Order: sequence, then C-alpha cells, then structure tokens
Amino acid sequence: MAGSEQSRKEKIRVMVVDDHRLFREGVRWALELEDDIEVVGEAADGREVLHLADELNPDVILMDVNIPDIDGLEATRSLKLNQPRIGVIILTAYDDEEQLFQAIRSGAAAYYSKGIEPGELARAIRRVAQGEYIIDNALLSKPLLASRVLKEFSDLSTMDHSIKPLFAPLSPREMEVLTRIAHGDSNKEIARTLNISDQTVKNHISSILRKLNVNDRTQAALYALRQGWVKMRDIEIGAPVEERKR
Repeated sequence: MAGSEQSRKEKIRVMVVDDHRLFREGVRWALELEDDIEVVGEAADGREVLHLADELNPDVILMDVNIPDIDGLEATRSLKLNQPRIGVIILTAYDDEEQLFQAIRSGAAAYYSKGIEPGELARAIRRVAQGEYIIDNALLSKPLLASRVLKEFSDLSTMDHSIKPLFAPLSPREMEVLTRIAHGDSNKEIARTLNISDQTVKNHISSILRKLNVNDRTQAALYALRQGWVKMRDIEIGAPVEERKR
C-alpha cells in the first residue's frame, strides 16, 4: 500500500484546458496510458482554469489558446503571476508566429500544434514538469524565425518582470559566450571576439546547453533573456545569421 501511495504522489499532475469536450477527453485518454502522468482536472474556459488551478494544484497545464471568457494566453499570464511553479504548455490549431511570440511573453514553457503526437506530448509534459523551457522545434526551424524571436525580445520591457531572474549557474566565460550567442554570432565569430579556439567555443556551448537543460543555441539565448542574465539593451542585433553567412 505504501508503495502505491508513493507512486501516486510522484505522478505529474496535469490539467487539460480546451472548450471542446471531445478534445479534452482524447488528451485524457492518451495520457492515461502513461504511468507517471495523471490528469487531475479539465476546464473549458479561462475563468474556470484559474479557479481550478488553485484547487487542484497541477504541475503542468495544457492550455488551448482560443477559449471563452479569458483567452489561453491571458490565462497563462495570470497563472504565471500567481502560481509561477505551474508549467504551461500552449496547444494551438495554427502555427502562427505572432501567437508564438505572445505565448513566450505570457510565460508559457512550451508551444505546440494540436497535431502533436501523444508520445511527444508526454515527453514535453515531463520536461516542463522538471522546469524546462521548450519550444516546438518545427516552429524554430522555419526560415529566420529564431532571429525574429531574438529581435522581438531585444527590449526587456516586453518581458514579464514579475518572473524574478534566477542565479545563472554559468562561469564568467560561459556568460560571455552566451552573450555572443544572443548577438547571433557564429562559433568562429565568438572565437575571434573572445580570442579562443573554435573547439573551446564548442566546449563552452556544450556546457551551457547542459547546465541550462536546453537543446540548442536559440533556446539558450531565449532562456537567458527571460531570466535577465543577458541585457539586450546593450546589444545591437544585426542581420540574421543566415544572411551574414552569404
């Protein structure tokens, strides 16, 4: 009995928010196949999710964008103000770049199309529950989108300052490399600017990705921007990397 109680305690508590009951039930059915995930509640509109989040204390919320009363992005913003511990995964029917920008502003941890495979969604839930910040790689792989995302956040006033910066677990040299990444510099440019070898740059980048628990350079730069480690007002963002390589 004690073992089963411990197992229940360790499950990731998830809420599903969507105004279509069929979609909510489909997500619940898919996640019930996962031993470490438990759907603890559902909501059909923004007001309901804000009320139930207090009552159910989920670890992760799957949030549709277009829900009644308070839309999903505004509900996410409110949740992150009042319960920053909860990770929010935005689910949308459309791959819309402006919507992605708004999701990042709201404090969402991840942004996915509703066409996401159940297994990939379960993996995203686990990562977000661990405090990771992820963005659908299919969106970031669109031409110039990574550069546009960085430029969108060049003014930190667009960020939600209620989310307090965290201590950066990076060495001074790694912070220098991360700042150059936020510039959009290539490895060779970073090596030349910091007067170090290309291999040393690669080693620093590997260490940065590992310490920040992110998958690529863009996610590392975005993470640093959100935490306030990199002050983009002191950085001039030039042409996208794709253009400078021509």
